Amino acid sequence: MVMNLALSTTLHTTFADAVERTRKALSEQGFGILTEIDMKATLKAKLGEDMEDYLILGACNPPLAHRAVNVDRQIGLLLPCNVVVRADTATENSVIVDAMNPALMVEVTGEPGLNDVADDATTKLRAAIDSLTAHRA
Repeated sequence: MVMNLALSTTLHTTFADAVERTRKALSEQGFGILTEIDMKATLKAKLGEDMEDYLILGACNPPLAHRAVNVDRQIGLLLPCNVVVRADTATENSVIVDAMNPALMVEVTGEPGLNDVADDATTKLRAAIDSLTAHRA
């Protein structure tokens, strides 16, 4: 069985609006943004390559991160939970938001003690993703 890499949704809005709404939705679920990588700007600056708007947000929910690290100190290699906001190259005025599927932590480590943490993280990330399409900002 192949596990889904991401929890995803598509928004029909501008890239800037999608980023703002994603930040707000994550915050409402207790996630802060620890890192931010603008892939479009980075690839242009470092390689001279063009690509669509593509932002990686490193989201962290401190209580969940603490629980996970207490189960397996190496789990920090898979933290924070990455959330990608990217322009849909196939559809104009469409933006895809992908959040890392927390179940991957359990799958990759084989550590059953991470199941509850991954389930809680999935619930919070799914709520954030679902809220993006449930109401307009």
